[in-house]
Amino acid sequence: MDIGTRLKEAREGKANQQQIAELLNTTQQQISKYENNVQEIPCRHIITLARYFNVSTDYLLGLTDNKTKQW
Repeated sequence: MDIGTRLKEAREGKANQQQIAELLNTTQQQISKYENNVQEIPCRHIITLARYFNVSTDYLLGLTDNKTKQW
């Protein structure tokens, strides 16, 4: 699964695109671009999103299906 799909999946039911845009100090249109894989998500945003959704960065990146952080 790609990062845009993972982001959308993590976001739905918890926040709307505007709320995530405010969290990342960007626009709702930019979040839509991220979710549709039109534009890559900066690393700093991936880290912020992983913390916000309480999932691992590996999960958001599609490297694992395990949402749990591995320390």
